[in-house]
Amino acid sequence: MSEAVVVADVHDPADVHGVHAAEGHSRWTCLARRTGLHGRWEAVEWAWLPPGGVSGEHRHSRTEELYFVLDGRGEITLDGRPYPVRPGTTVLTGLGRRHGLRNTGRRPLSWLVIEIPADAGSHTFTKGTTMYDSPHVSHAVVADLRRSGPVDAATVLTGPLRTVRVTRLLPQGTAELAARDVEHTVYVTDGVGTVEAGTTTVALAPGVSVTLPLGTGARVLAGADGLEYFHAVLDVPAGEEHQ
Repeated sequence: MSEAVVVADVHDPADVHGVHAAEGHSRWTCLARRTGLHGRWEAVEWAWLPPGGVSGEHRHSRTEELYFVLDGRGEITLDGRPYPVRPGTTVLTGLGRRHGLRNTGRRPLSWLVIEIPADAGSHTFTKGTTMYDSPHVSHAVVADLRRSGPVDAATVLTGPLRTVRVTRLLPQGTAELAARDVEHTVYVTDGVGTVEAGTTTVALAPGVSVTLPLGTGARVLAGADGLEYFHAVLDVPAGEEHQ
């Protein structure tokens, strides 16, 4: 297995003004992109809004998106209908859906974004379910990963994103990640530890992201107080590697 890993953190984000035509500012940083990876990723990103901040409503005509809320409280609008979000909430938004996000709390709102190209040959979408049992939202899922457990993105999205979950390792616990026919991205939400890929060792702490390209094997080790991380898997079928 390869020892290649893509490591990034959120400690030096860019200031962005007018996100999706909304007033005010936000912060943003790219954690991984297609460069150096084999799967059909568009990007893995971190975003931030101040209290009262807005990421304007917009429609995706080419890509699908996952949001995972890290901190703060807010409200996401899906095709005109609002839903509350909090740490642990994940939102899967399919091709053609319209969404926007607002910080309704007193603290900054931060979240992960995974943007994936939709299946180019798809003209219809698999109907997903939502935790709110609403007939007004189709091709979208809103769920609390810490409460509901893993979500299979393929039940909603047409692209290659597969299982998304929150993993909690006990103190000194370990997890093995093998990027065979898939690629992994993890983002640390709590605790410290390390990830080992061959002779490469990366220190893990909140705000650190590690993405494993196709063919990479890695071992995640939790520190003395345990480790929690968001984990997403992208399918990379043989012969369909991104060039």
